[in-house]
Amino acid sequence: MFQTLQQAQDFCRDNEIQMVDFMMIDLDGRWRHLTIPAGRLTEHTMEHGIGFDGSNYGFAPIEKSDMVFVPDLSSAYVDAFAEVPTLGMIGDVFVIDLPTNRRFDQDPRNVAFHAQEYMKKLGVADDMRIGPEYEFYVFDHVDYSVSASGAKYRIDSEQAEWNSGEDGFNLGYQVPTKSFYHMAPPRDTLSGFRSRAAMLMESQGILVKYHHPEVGGPGQLEIEVEFGSMLEMADKTMMTKHLIRNLAVAESKTVTFMPKPIHGEAGNGMHVHMHLFKDGQPLFYDENGYSQLSETALHFIGGILTHVRALCAFTNPSTNSYKRLIPGYEAPVTIGYATSNRSSVIRIPAYAKAPKDKRFELRSPDATCNPYYAYSAILMAGLDGVQKKIDPHAEGFGPYDFNLYNLSPEEQKSIKQLPRTLEEALDALEADHDFLTAGGVFPQRLLDIWVKNKRAEASKVSQVPHPIEFGLYYDL
Repeated sequence: MFQTLQQAQDFCRDNEIQMVDFMMIDLDGRWRHLTIPAGRLTEHTMEHGIGFDGSNYGFAPIEKSDMVFVPDLSSAYVDAFAEVPTLGMIGDVFVIDLPTNRRFDQDPRNVAFHAQEYMKKLGVADDMRIGPEYEFYVFDHVDYSVSASGAKYRIDSEQAEWNSGEDGFNLGYQVPTKSFYHMAPPRDTLSGFRSRAAMLMESQGILVKYHHPEVGGPGQLEIEVEFGSMLEMADKTMMTKHLIRNLAVAESKTVTFMPKPIHGEAGNGMHVHMHLFKDGQPLFYDENGYSQLSETALHFIGGILTHVRALCAFTNPSTNSYKRLIPGYEAPVTIGYATSNRSSVIRIPAYAKAPKDKRFELRSPDATCNPYYAYSAILMAGLDGVQKKIDPHAEGFGPYDFNLYNLSPEEQKSIKQLPRTLEEALDALEADHDFLTAGGVFPQRLLDIWVKNKRAEASKVSQVPHPIEFGLYYDL
């Protein structure tokens, strides 16, 4: 939004901005913030930053723990939900050092920045452009608890099929299970919500391609956005989730990006479309290549598929992620690539025919990821494939131009599978991470703390009795 501090100060004065809110991302991928009066935004702030306790953000301890947050003026936006007129800014974490402060190597934005710089240093490309698809559920109610005396969760959506038999005021337009895809009003009760969310996103520079109802009957939606550079889109992913969640709360609803919030319904993915450019020219198009993909594109695919099990530790980093990545639903479980095949991990859209549009999508990620780490890891895997000239066909990854869900059990065993649990994904990351640490992009201590924290999460979940276990075993 701004190039200079003076522009930001003038904007605050002209628009009666009273507060400046600094948004910082923690290890897991949640925004945290601190706020200062607008008059305190000075040259000193931009040069020396604002100190904070980084240990509360989940990062691995370092020899010098004093950290500062330095705002990125170009990321500034007007907070649509603040009670007091507020200007928000995303920013970067620095470690206090002499003679000058240095970027904190574990900071998610720092990792994304260095992944882009590593791509340029290799000479492969100077821009990775990505376009995420955001899937989420809008509920009217959610409650959950875990204690020594019991565990429960309950969600509700007025349009869910289970409310069709409710007494009292009921208009009878509930949506059957897995039948909401592109459903029109009156069953689509959330069309206005999506449009309001899209308008908020557009006001923050997040260009929306379209929005629509997704498959899940109890209020699953999708908003797809236009492409942008990798770091830019990581910022916009955080902003998108922020805007959608706060809009829902303002309208007495609640939103979740959890991969599998409802048993038996479609899960929430975050498919990531991607392509590379150099000097403004697309690198993924070749009229004579498979599905009109260039050798660079196929090698990039080869790198991603070679490392995709390890990538899952960043692109699918929750225990809930693996309740979505199961056979029988739209989420892929077999490792392969194909054209127009939604059952493969990598899908090449047949409709993207122009050289500048030629791309593919990775269909396995979900929005529980830290987008800076996830997008960076995808880029690093693809770059490894380009450097090593990994041929996905020669490596046995396809192309699988048929429905992978219809394979027999014997055929399925012949094709590599995505991890079935978070623990499996973490095992894969520990065994295969050199592609991430190349060029110093992902520091080893970041990987160590990531694995440690995620194993602790998985252990925590596995130790709590599950309600279904009472049904299975209570009377044995």
